[in-house]
Amino acid sequence: MKENELPKFHETFNPILEILSTGEIIHHRELLKMVVDKYYSGLPKEVLDQKTKSGETLILNRIAWGKSYLKKGGYIVYPKRGMVQITEKGKKAVDEKLQLKEVEGETNFLEFYTEEKTKGISNNPEIKNSSPQDLIDAGFSEIEAQVKNELLEKLKTIDPYYFEKVILILLKKMGYGDFIETSKSGDAGIDGIINEDKLGLDKIYIQAKRYDESKVREKDIRNFIGAMSGDTNKGVFVTTSEFDKGAYQKAHDAHHTIILIDGIKLVDLMHQYNVGIQIKSTYEVKELDEDFFEGE
Repeated sequence: MKENELPKFHETFNPILEILSTGEIIHHRELLKMVVDKYYSGLPKEVLDQKTKSGETLILNRIAWGKSYLKKGGYIVYPKRGMVQITEKGKKAVDEKLQLKEVEGETNFLEFYTEEKTKGISNNPEIKNSSPQDLIDAGFSEIEAQVKNELLEKLKTIDPYYFEKVILILLKKMGYGDFIETSKSGDAGIDGIINEDKLGLDKIYIQAKRYDESKVREKDIRNFIGAMSGDTNKGVFVTTSEFDKGAYQKAHDAHHTIILIDGIKLVDLMHQYNVGIQIKSTYEVKELDEDFFEGE
């Protein structure tokens, strides 16, 4: 395991076995917590707080998959509902550096790879070191990155006036009030006005620049600030390209509050708030409902 990185699911094998090595029967949720507290509590908080695509804590998810693999390999058992206990085989493996290939090599584990279509895939080292949840998340991330790239390329080619409207629609979706499009001539560089509250007491001025490669420079920010009237000190400058260092510095030093949104941040927000995209498919991932069996 690399420093300051979460363990792969198979790297939790030995920590799990070591926690269970006393032979005590432990509730599976308590086991996950004990493994984290003893072996991974020193990781940075932002690493420990990482989530799966479904919102589950990633470190707990990987330990859970490690536990599942160890059960398939015969190293642990579930003596009763929700409880985990080490086997004699598991006790013998505590002092070993248990590897994924050893767990996979067990005869009662072969059901993981019985389907012909998975045989070639399971020989890929990167895939073999990933839990099923990791593979799902990686697939979603790849699709998401592709959609965002296509979205950004589309934004760079649409009509500049329509691009301005897209930005106003996005801000409305983000929870801001009604927007007003300014006229296309004589608007002094202001493309729209967003009412921050429902009564329109606080206004945010919007500037949207649909650039392909050209960066937004310090002069553009200066002109934007100059175009803002005295009834507001808040502005959002959005572009499909990037801001150069001078632009960032000018926005930072301004007496106004100027938010800069570049192309990457823009498509992140559009993806998050479903602007310009649509849901193609929905998949359900199901797990055992332990609470359902509480009364057994």
